[in-house]
Amino acid sequence: MDTTPHRPPPEHPGRGFHAGERLLQARIGVEEELAPIGQRVIRDHMPEQHREFFAQLPFIVLGAADATGQPWATLLAGPPGFLHSPTPQRLRVAALPPAGDPLQAAIRPGARIGLLGIQPATRRRNRVNGVVTAVDAGGFELAVLESFGNCPKYIQGREVVYLGEGAAGAAPVRWLNAPDTVAQQLIAAADSLFIASRHPGEDAVLAYGADASHRGGPPGFVRLSVAADGSTALLLPDYAGNRFFNTFGNLLLEPRVGLVFLAAGAPAGLLHVAGRAEILEAGDAPAQLAALPGAERLLRIVVTAVCHRPQAVPLSWPAAFQPSPFLPAE
Repeated sequence: MDTTPHRPPPEHPGRGFHAGERLLQARIGVEEELAPIGQRVIRDHMPEQHREFFAQLPFIVLGAADATGQPWATLLAGPPGFLHSPTPQRLRVAALPPAGDPLQAAIRPGARIGLLGIQPATRRRNRVNGVVTAVDAGGFELAVLESFGNCPKYIQGREVVYLGEGAAGAAPVRWLNAPDTVAQQLIAAADSLFIASRHPGEDAVLAYGADASHRGGPPGFVRLSVAADGSTALLLPDYAGNRFFNTFGNLLLEPRVGLVFLAAGAPAGLLHVAGRAEILEAGDAPAQLAALPGAERLLRIVVTAVCHRPQAVPLSWPAAFQPSPFLPAE
């Protein structure tokens, strides 16, 4: 385990939005409106309420890149308190990706990662991005470079519970080139997923790096298709949101993307999907948009790799007790 300390980049003022985010905002005419908001709400530290919120969580969503630069999304779990912020600029995560996780080797000093704290039962979520400064056998520490809240839209109400150390199963990890029947069924039933993206730059001051986010919709909101050449693509609708375009702005500059779906159960299974993304606007795919009510644009992801980890995390992931009130009408 690498325990070499890593000096974080210097502190910086709120960075606002990067070129990809601004370009998409300009397309819909909100760039000038959002510019001062970005400078204000994307902080370089964790506010006290965020620090308290993270300490309550039984899991965290991690977005990071592997050695090839491919982003992946995964979940880390622990008893409430396994996430601890000793200062507004630091976050300690008392967990690491285990063997078989696509991000097992990604947590190392200097790595840029994104974390999403989400509480499905209350539909609260906050994001923190930063650089790993130290790694030991029990977890890692992050220097916070960005911290900001997200709206509660499209989060399905469900009660997620940590099951305890050792509760995860020992089922074999399966690597595939494309979703098999089991994976396809899991995707077709999903009402939620988490998505990892990254900015290709490695600026020493600005907080550009990996990012983790949530996407939700009615069960089956992600559509799967197989092309004549045998390639598999996923269609992910983009519903009305805060118009920050944090994920889509990254994908405009670096199209590689990582998704993770959860299989209901206790313990829950994880289906990791890697691919290359293309943003489709209304004029690009009118028929496909019409088939997905409420979608303003689509993300078309050509799948390049799949990793299925049954019973992977010591969490219960039950059916939603209350659908999001923001879900589009069918």
